[in-house]
Amino acid sequence: MDVNAAKYHARVRAQKHKRSGGAQEIIIDLAVMVKELLVDFYKETKGRKPKRIIFYRDGVSEGQFDEVLVHEVRAVQEACEMLEKEYHPQITFIVVQKRHHTRLFCKDKRDASGKEQNVPPGTTVDRGITHPYEFDFYLCSHYGIKGTSRPTHYHVLYDENGFKADGLQKLTYQLCHVYARCPRSVSMPAPAFYAHLVAFRARYHVTYGRDGKATDLETSAKAIEVSDKMKQSMYFA
Repeated sequence: MDVNAAKYHARVRAQKHKRSGGAQEIIIDLAVMVKELLVDFYKETKGRKPKRIIFYRDGVSEGQFDEVLVHEVRAVQEACEMLEKEYHPQITFIVVQKRHHTRLFCKDKRDASGKEQNVPPGTTVDRGITHPYEFDFYLCSHYGIKGTSRPTHYHVLYDENGFKADGLQKLTYQLCHVYARCPRSVSMPAPAFYAHLVAFRARYHVTYGRDGKATDLETSAKAIEVSDKMKQSMYFA
C-alpha cells in the first residue's frame, strides 16, 4: 500500500474442508478479496491502480500446482475485470515452499556465517539442484542463529511481467527485509509472513465443539470478521 512495500492490508475468509476431510487448498472468494484490496490500494495511493501484481502463494504442494494456478490466477484476473473491463495488470504468481529437505552448505568454511556455520543471508541457488527447465530457485534470506538454515524454495508458475531470474531473486530478497516484527531479514517475503499472522489470528476466534471440529461456516465467518475501522491498518502485525 506504500512506495516502500512495507505497508499491507489484509482480508480473511472462512472456508469449508473437502468432502474427503482434507483441507480445502484453493482460496475460496479470492476474487472478492482481491477486488477489495485493489480498491484499498486505489484510495491509499490517491487514484493509482497497480500496473503489476506479484502474488507470493504459500502452502501449496507440487501436486496442487496446476489446480491452484488455474483457479487463483483467474480469480485475480476476474477481480480486476470487476473494477474495469479493460483493466488487465500483469500478474506474476510464485509459490513459496519451506517444507522440503534441501539444505545448503558453504564449500569453503570461511564463507560461512555465525557459530552454526550456515550459508550467509542472501545465498541463492538456481542451478544444479533446481528443475531442469521450470523457473524455480532456492533463497536463504535469513541469518541462521540456531541449527542448520532451511532455504525457501520458490516456483514461478505464471509470469506476465517477464522477470529475469536475477531481478526476481533480488526483489524477493528485499521483501524479506520489511517484516515489522524483526529487525533482520526473515526466511520469506513479508507479505507471505503477514498472511500467516492473519490466518493464525482468525483461527483463535473460531469456536470448536467437543469433537474438536469448528462450528458451522456461517458462525465461523462472523467470528473472524474484522471491523471496518481495523481493515485499513496492519492490525495483524
